[in-house]
Amino acid sequence: LLTERVTCHYLQLMELTVLLRRKARRGSMHMYTKTLFGGNGIVGAQVPVGAGIAFAHTYKENGKVCISLYGDGAANQGQIFEAFNLAALFKAPCLFTCENNHYGMGTSDVRAAANPNYYTRGDAVPGIKMDGMNVLAVRAFTKSVTDWMRAGNGPVVAEVETYRYYGHSMSDPGTSYRTRDEVQEVRKTKDPITQLKSFILEGELATAAEIKDLETECRQVVDEGVEFARASPELEVHEMFNTIYTDMDGVRIRGADSLTYGIHSP
Repeated sequence: LLTERVTCHYLQLMELTVLLRRKARRGSMHMYTKTLFGGNGIVGAQVPVGAGIAFAHTYKENGKVCISLYGDGAANQGQIFEAFNLAALFKAPCLFTCENNHYGMGTSDVRAAANPNYYTRGDAVPGIKMDGMNVLAVRAFTKSVTDWMRAGNGPVVAEVETYRYYGHSMSDPGTSYRTRDEVQEVRKTKDPITQLKSFILEGELATAAEIKDLETECRQVVDEGVEFARASPELEVHEMFNTIYTDMDGVRIRGADSLTYGIHSP
């Protein structure tokens, strides 16, 4: 269960463009799968939903867990603390994960929160902080914590320290609240892709030439996805009424006003 930053966690670009362009959906918050319960445009609203999903796993005794992500900008929302409390009471296996990029939408975490140590905010829920820029650390952390929750120990609050190089949105240059030197220093010393490349080379898991080929392939996938999106035709209006519910046959969907209705058409 994700924040409005959901795009970063979703499928490769080609799949993303197919989904958004063919299905007339604006933005990443409309993307759902059987195990991805979408994003949320309401700040922090996905966290109590995550607690509910985790409770459902407890109720069904299916051995599953829920990972609910939110940003440092959402961390002061009251509903998040309500979700912590309920999850603790029901021992719901929810990994409440605060992705702390330190600037929210544009305000430093130390200016927005009296206690910016977000992993300590769970009260009765144990917390842990980790380096979100280290791919291997994230993998090991997720494995150990989800195993711990599956053992019936209840929820965990995690603070995953990360960083964003660009602004929060197209209207944010990302330089009015931090220096360019700071961004470049993080990119130089902590970039997760650069770090992973070093791990692979040091461990002799691949050669520099093989990594170069992989980078070329990735750029090609991105270029093809962008070209596909730009070349895709504009969608017809009726597509706006499709794929809202799982079973759409004969369902009438209200439009922007009370006089406008659309009916699902395959």
